[in-house]
Amino acid sequence: EVNNLDRSVGTALSFRVYHAFGNDLAAGACHAKFSGTSGQSFGAFVARGILLELEGDSQDYFGKGLSGGALVVYPPKVLLDQGFRSENNVIIGNVGLYGATKGLAFVRGMCAERFAVRNSGVWAVVEGAGDHCCEYMTGGRVAVLGGTGSNFAAGMSGGVAWVWNPDQTFESKVNRDMVELSRMSADERLQGYPHDVEDLKALLEAHVRFTGSVVA
Repeated sequence: EVNNLDRSVGTALSFRVYHAFGNDLAAGACHAKFSGTSGQSFGAFVARGILLELEGDSQDYFGKGLSGGALVVYPPKVLLDQGFRSENNVIIGNVGLYGATKGLAFVRGMCAERFAVRNSGVWAVVEGAGDHCCEYMTGGRVAVLGGTGSNFAAGMSGGVAWVWNPDQTFESKVNRDMVELSRMSADERLQGYPHDVEDLKALLEAHVRFTGSVVA
């Protein structure tokens, strides 16, 4: 059980695991499960081989500097059984995955503002995000399964973002100074990224497997 006084959950564990085993552990070899509301910086700088699973919610800087580990967060199952709609509720705070370099993150619910800012290599799924999502992103992949706020992709110079846009409002929220928009098609492959359909499918399947997401 964690509460909002517990900051940087998993960071000291990551240090000890890396000190003992280096960067050679298989993905998810060390799996820790938590419940409750975590404080800031849950999973900050977590390294390869560590999987942190949180049944609850988290505050700002979720996954800050993620360095090869995997993070999973979803609402309490008792709430989901009562009809709680994770895709309509914020489950992690501001600045999730800030400066993250490598790893995976599966967020069943929405992030507040500035999700994946300065992300350079993490692959992530979130079910909605506030303003400035993917700002200054240089690498990695982000799938947003819901609405976004304004100024999406400002200063984004690398990586790929997939955005589900059922209400057709997304294009007006994108900062186009450095990005190119295109519609995904299973029949017409992008010359620069011909296997994007397969990558997105695998990412969404993993999101379902880890979080039970209905939207994905």
